[in-house]
Amino acid sequence: MEGMQAYGAGKAGGAFDPVTFIKQPQTILRIVSWLFSIVIFGCIANEGYINRPNEVEEYCIFNRNQNACNYGVFMGSMAFLCCMAFLALDVYFPRISSVKDRKKAVLADIGVSAFWSFMWFVGFCFLANQWQVTKREDNPLREGGDAARAAITFSFFSIFTWAGQSFLAFQRYKLGADSALFSQDYMDPSQDAAGAPYTSFSGDDLESPGGGGQANSDGAFDGTGGYQRQEY
Repeated sequence: MEGMQAYGAGKAGGAFDPVTFIKQPQTILRIVSWLFSIVIFGCIANEGYINRPNEVEEYCIFNRNQNACNYGVFMGSMAFLCCMAFLALDVYFPRISSVKDRKKAVLADIGVSAFWSFMWFVGFCFLANQWQVTKREDNPLREGGDAARAAITFSFFSIFTWAGQSFLAFQRYKLGADSALFSQDYMDPSQDAAGAPYTSFSGDDLESPGGGGQANSDGAFDGTGGYQRQEY
């Protein structure tokens, strides 16, 4: 039973190995997505707002559309938090003993990752379109151009990193669903053994091979169990 896994993790209670955890494909993709979100958020928040030389108020670098910058900043910050949450879940996941809870966690991973992949696709299209129609006279000094292109580029890459996470989560789901050992009511054996009540041993539970241990024992000493004296 040591080699069996439930939804991509071994039985609960095992020691946490940081090296093995970091080398897992899902962990690598989460860290990469986490870094991409930081880059997108930082590029737009720091250099995504510019103004003309004769203006004081700053506008979004993407066609002066505030919604474009707001979308990028919101997506970057929320993706950052989501990556942190799922990394924490990955660390805790092997300690979950109930297969039902593991199934819920994997299904949540599939849905959330697919959702973020779609949202980054929308964000990439939105930012790329607004950057394409941006007027040169709105930014005569060409400020923030590299940051805008970086935000668009990493938005595009984020589509595939989140899609990869969803795919890996689906593989984990299939691994758990196809396993005949883990039924819906399966609990980890180590948890069952720990929670099982202790039954004390009693000598009264033993019986002689003849089935009447106590009766035979009494009859051996009271002299009335059929013993016949011999006359000499």
